[in-house]
Amino acid sequence: MDLVVATGNPHKIEEIRAILGPHGVRVLGLDDLGASVPEPDEPGATFEENAAIKARAYAAALGRAVLADDSGLEVDALGGRPGVHSARYAGTGSTREERDAANNAKLLRELSGVPMAQRTARFVCAICVATPDGRVLATSRGTFDGVIIEAARGTHGFGYDPLLHVPEAGCTSAELDPAEKNRRS
Repeated sequence: MDLVVATGNPHKIEEIRAILGPHGVRVLGLDDLGASVPEPDEPGATFEENAAIKARAYAAALGRAVLADDSGLEVDALGGRPGVHSARYAGTGSTREERDAANNAKLLRELSGVPMAQRTARFVCAICVATPDGRVLATSRGTFDGVIIEAARGTHGFGYDPLLHVPEAGCTSAELDPAEKNRRS
């Protein structure tokens, strides 16, 4: 079975392939299809709304069912920010790596002086599968809890992974074995 995942983020494609590949699902990203579909605006107030917007837009453009996600980090001490703005939180950087570094630096600045006990946070991922006619076949939301530490640690993962400490694992999301990270997220 083929599953088209509407993302240009190679890290997300790798994670989804690692999770679904053993179950006989061939995960195809936009690059695999040679598709140059403009990225839709994401004006939704929730991860679920943005996932549905993306799934419908890409399904209509590609003429096939598509899975799309919207993911991000919610930090309790910041009232849930960066939230749906996680990917472009700092608003700078021309590459994904530059944006990740700028986003992490901004998050750490905003949490400067906040006690560790108040740095609770969670990764949120909402997924949506839509058809070319705009029908939503399925939606789901998952979370992955932790605490934002004061300095990045680890080399696995991407985005905010080096800052989210997972207390029960005793390490950051970026220090987890990739298979363990996929199990949790």
